[in-house]
Amino acid sequence: MPELSEILEQAWRVREARRPVIVFAAPGAKHYRNRCYANHAHSFVNLSVTGTACACNCAHCRGKLLETMIPAVTPEAMNRQVEQLATGGCRGILVSGGADAAGEVPLLPYAGALKRARELGLRVLVHSGLISPLTAAALREAGVNQVLLDVIGDEDTIRDVYHLDRKPHHYLEAMLNCREAGLNIAPHLVIGLHYGTIRGELNALEMVRQAGPQALVLVILSPLSGTVMDGITPPPVEEVACLIGTGRLLNPDIPLTLGCARPAGVYKRAVEKLAVDCGVDAIAYPDESTVLYARRRGLAVCFSEECCSLAGLAAVATGIRTAN
Repeated sequence: MPELSEILEQAWRVREARRPVIVFAAPGAKHYRNRCYANHAHSFVNLSVTGTACACNCAHCRGKLLETMIPAVTPEAMNRQVEQLATGGCRGILVSGGADAAGEVPLLPYAGALKRARELGLRVLVHSGLISPLTAAALREAGVNQVLLDVIGDEDTIRDVYHLDRKPHHYLEAMLNCREAGLNIAPHLVIGLHYGTIRGELNALEMVRQAGPQALVLVILSPLSGTVMDGITPPPVEEVACLIGTGRLLNPDIPLTLGCARPAGVYKRAVEKLAVDCGVDAIAYPDESTVLYARRRGLAVCFSEECCSLAGLAAVATGIRTAN
């Protein structure tokens, strides 16, 4: 991999050829407030079709992320939730859940409820895990706006972290299943997923390039308290920046987002500024100092309360307003 300085220089040239706007995403699923922006509760919410259950029991999560989502464990419950959310002014939903032993979130029975959510005017995203052609076709029929799916480029990581008997090519196949069904996809790559080390990320980026997605979201390993990885040191900021910049160079024509998950504190601030330097189009829940830094670099700053995978798609889309 080239030196960081070379990657930053090349990535910024890609940024200069794009619209000079950066979008900061602050969906209402999490409280966000500083001198630059304050979001609204429940403007965009997360639903789990399995409640807190997950067959994978991944080493970095142990199902704890599901505890932050609203349970909707039957199609009837999903219908009730979307009716209430639409009435209450919600703009969109991210539907996810725990994966089964094959690595797929059981979304197929919910296709009708997802279609109803779209009919009510909600933006609908699903975090699918690995996805079959049958499920992909059903989601397309339901009118889902975007499919998010993790992409892993290392077989040992798939086995040791996700506890799945799968290989990297299965993740490429899942992306292609979605593309063949006519779905918009926003692959997610977790940097440092293998216990804080960089392993397979470049392969994952190459698979993403082959799939030709509508957007790419990069996040950084942030192990949750009480998990096997609790206390693991995240990958060095400079290595993360090299991967972000490489993601920009491999995908110059699609939105690139630094997503929600990343370590807090000094690490967060440092990696966000480097992400700006790497030419990302959007950052989720940025530190206030990052917003100011983006302005100093000459970028117009906008805020969106949609999911970060949507935020970079257009700088002046519905729900985005320019920060003062």
